[in-house]
Amino acid sequence: MQVLQAGHHKLLLLELDCDFVENVAKQAGFECHVEEKPRAIIVDLKAEGRQSPLLLFDAADPGNLGWFSRCQFYVDGHTGMVLQAPISIANARDRTGRLIAHCLRLQIHKELPVTFRLPGKQAVSEQMVYAVLYNLMNALQNVGVGVCGGPLVKPLAGRGNGAGIRP
Repeated sequence: MQVLQAGHHKLLLLELDCDFVENVAKQAGFECHVEEKPRAIIVDLKAEGRQSPLLLFDAADPGNLGWFSRCQFYVDGHTGMVLQAPISIANARDRTGRLIAHCLRLQIHKELPVTFRLPGKQAVSEQMVYAVLYNLMNALQNVGVGVCGGPLVKPLAGRGNGAGIRP
């Protein structure tokens, strides 16, 4: 990790290893394709053998109250950002534009403000980002991740998941 000075702005520059990210995804039960960009790492996740959709649900739906009360992660549906994590989520779609229920795209941001803190006000480090990434992937498979409003990220599971989702 490095501290980058750009004028009066200071940024943390994470030095994440793509092979390690791929290993984390495999440990969490996903097949993945990892691509490194200058400011982020893009991870296309696929839970190939999964019979049910990934547990990305609408946090505002009262029918999902059981999941909402036990989930660890929430996604801002307007931006795709996972709250208190340097990760954003996007739905995967097939050629016709329908959501694919067992696939997602993650973007792990490598440039963060020096004031950025993980849950519990923990300072950011590469090891902490790997741990948060594993926990997020595990939550998508087993516990549930809530989507809070917005048109950008669509829920894949729970009550109200649309007919346009391909298993």
